[in-house]
Amino acid sequence: MSTLIVGPGAIGRLLACRLSAAGQSVRLLGRRPLPRQQSLTDPHGQHQRLLLTVSTDPGEACQSVERVMLTTKSYATQDAFAAVAGHLAPQTPVILWQNGLRVQRPITEAWTGPVLCASTTEGAYLEDDHGVVHAGHGQTVIGHLDGTANPSGTELAEALAAQLRHAGLDARAVADISVRLWHKLAVNAAINPLVARHRVRNGELAQAPYRDEVNTVIDEIRLILAALDIPPPATALDGSYPQQHGHSAWHARVWQVIAHTAANRASMLQDIEAGRPTEHDAILGPLLDAASDANLPCPQLTAYWHFLNA
Repeated sequence: MSTLIVGPGAIGRLLACRLSAAGQSVRLLGRRPLPRQQSLTDPHGQHQRLLLTVSTDPGEACQSVERVMLTTKSYATQDAFAAVAGHLAPQTPVILWQNGLRVQRPITEAWTGPVLCASTTEGAYLEDDHGVVHAGHGQTVIGHLDGTANPSGTELAEALAAQLRHAGLDARAVADISVRLWHKLAVNAAINPLVARHRVRNGELAQAPYRDEVNTVIDEIRLILAALDIPPPATALDGSYPQQHGHSAWHARVWQVIAHTAANRASMLQDIEAGRPTEHDAILGPLLDAASDANLPCPQLTAYWHFLNA
């Protein structure tokens, strides 16, 4: 199957290299030229060199494509989709890999073919234009926003998950991708704006004075998601985060992620330091909209929005 990956960032190139190494036909589409030869470094430090088809021309890249993966930043996704949509057969499957919840429903409703959403915790970063480092294994879940109400979407998700597993990635199809996207958004909202504002690594949030601030924002998020009837994550306290941080499932999940990603410099922090746009609208925007609808105060989330929107 020929796959077009639009957005050759860290996740885009990781997917391209993994699928190519597994013998699948892959094309990369970006805004600027990249070398055809790409290096994939696995979590054990082993290097693999691969020849990929890369392009900056949407019309050329879309020829005979059987599916499209959009791996751009959330704020660039609508434009990226518009650039390729007119060159695709109307029933071409599209898979969205974005953070937040700004583009998934609009593109699902706008596209004539099936649209799947993916959420991943795979760790990856770019070394330069020539390579990607697979920094740590994670998990990927894939599904249709309408869940089992869309049987063809379920079949496509199961097939894609199987192909990703064959390529060395832990992936599975799920019926509740919408809930899982909300869960990831909640964790991102509790961590990324804080580290971006204070310019610290994730693990430093467990220290004073950041610890109380984290708990405050978790409480705001917890109440908003309860108003939306989003079920909390099924995460038990396992000792990997300080017990005094609280005992709700949301506290457990966020502090667990902080502990497991202690050395990470969040992408939002990297964007701030590099002077790039951040994904704050896709991550904080849906929470603030929901809080407004439910008349729930959220001063901490609002403060982060103003900081990141300045």
